[in-house]
Amino acid sequence: MKVIGIGKNYVNDLSEVKALKNGHQLIFIKADSTLVTGNNDVPYPEITNEIVYEVELVAKIGKTGKNISVENATSHISEIAVGIDYTATDLLNTNRELKWPWALAKGFDGASPISNFKPISEFPDLNNINFDLKINGVLKQVGNTSKMIYNFAEIISYVSTFMTLKEGDLFFTGTPASGTGLIYKGDHLQAAIEGEVLLDFKMT
Repeated sequence: MKVIGIGKNYVNDLSEVKALKNGHQLIFIKADSTLVTGNNDVPYPEITNEIVYEVELVAKIGKTGKNISVENATSHISEIAVGIDYTATDLLNTNRELKWPWALAKGFDGASPISNFKPISEFPDLNNINFDLKINGVLKQVGNTSKMIYNFAEIISYVSTFMTLKEGDLFFTGTPASGTGLIYKGDHLQAAIEGEVLLDFKMT
């Protein structure tokens, strides 16, 4: 099972999309050991002193596909969840200076907490899904999929030209353009889709 992420995929204003949609999607891979399920608390790792949170919708692949067309791409999604893509930004900055990959900065244990999944049938319009993140009861991020640069179908189609997608693969589809920040020990995170809290845990 692969955990696939896309970076810099949301805008604050739809007028920005045209200039940014150049066909070059920022794709990265996270280890499956980053996943935390069941609303279990996430230990703050000892390998970093600086973690940034990003709330994202997560699409699960329901059937194998390669070179999937944009028109058929959403038929490969079986379920949707909400998750957090954590980045150890101190490690990331060091790796960028050395021109090294992002793997360790985004691939540590606990870097991808996700909620339970909801069937794709509960989302009649994938281009209009609301989601948000509260930390310690304070609203930090608000997103709607209408502000994606590359939508679900375009992401899946693009990645499938490079690698075969298999049942159970997960796509972290990008975070709202505003509101990311540092997470600290003891913080209580609650992420919702359409107002329903699905992800609810603490950093310990």
